[in-house]
Amino acid sequence: MKKIDFLAIGDMTTDAFIRLQQAHVVDAIDHVSKEICLAFGDKISYESVKIVRAVGNSANAAVSASRLGLSTALLADVGNDQNGKECVAELKKNKVITKFVRTHRGIETNYHYVLWYNSERTILVKHQQFPYSLSGLRKEPRWVYLSSLGEHSLPYHTDITMYLDAHRNVKLAFQPGTYQMKFGTEALAGIYKRTAIFFCNVEEARRILKDEISDVITMMKALHALGPQTVVVTDGVNGAYVLENDIAYFMRIFPDVKAPYERTGAGDAFSSTVTAGLALGKTLQESMLMAPVNSMSVVQYVGGQEGLLTQEKISEYLKTAPADYILKKI
Repeated sequence: MKKIDFLAIGDMTTDAFIRLQQAHVVDAIDHVSKEICLAFGDKISYESVKIVRAVGNSANAAVSASRLGLSTALLADVGNDQNGKECVAELKKNKVITKFVRTHRGIETNYHYVLWYNSERTILVKHQQFPYSLSGLRKEPRWVYLSSLGEHSLPYHTDITMYLDAHRNVKLAFQPGTYQMKFGTEALAGIYKRTAIFFCNVEEARRILKDEISDVITMMKALHALGPQTVVVTDGVNGAYVLENDIAYFMRIFPDVKAPYERTGAGDAFSSTVTAGLALGKTLQESMLMAPVNSMSVVQYVGGQEGLLTQEKISEYLKTAPADYILKKI
């Protein structure tokens, strides 16, 4: 096997997108977040269901990197069921190396339900208790991209930290998922210290830091103090911020070709594209220009993978970019 450029590590799932017709969105008790409301104890009509295989933060990142031209693999776990077989087949279809996808008897493959209303989604998740392991990982990948794992995965993170400490040439990109944020920064101190580039959004940064910081530069400096060399914080349609070598930059979004259809995977597309760009030998500036284009494309489709672009297609879009579409020092 040739050297792997990009190894994504994290849980893989199937997403069942249930398009809702009857729902409404209200302010939550905290007056910050929103909640989706459905009639209780009633029958709710839905418009359609679309099944999307082999997704999840890390699986999406693997497909993104593969489509951008990197030798890419996914280290994940599936059950010995039809769902798992179809997930593996989908990865192969996207030219992702599946040698490190481990199959387990007696455990079901992850399956999530996505309540899709307008262009947003609320996801019902369940991570199966797989016996996580790095066994079989012989050759060093150039980059490891670590993201969402289940609530019982804390010991696995210790194994990953030990592996990274023993293989200092491997660069780490870290995009924490829900449980990785819940574990806390002390429990994952080794991961944070080993991270070359870190990704989260503004709300996640506040959750990680346990601080309602409003200034993004202050937020990025606090995240940098945990260990990551470069910190990227996204803020949805407001753009993204990056801190490198104590210098902060702002990157606006790429103009939508049309109104977003479904937003799942936009963050994965952004984070994985920046990482893949660096793995391709591009500068941070070049990588940050590529990423919003991929995010823009992903939200035109259902799920986090159908809209992922090749380098050539991203280059075509960049030729039409507005004059102010630059990485701007702030």
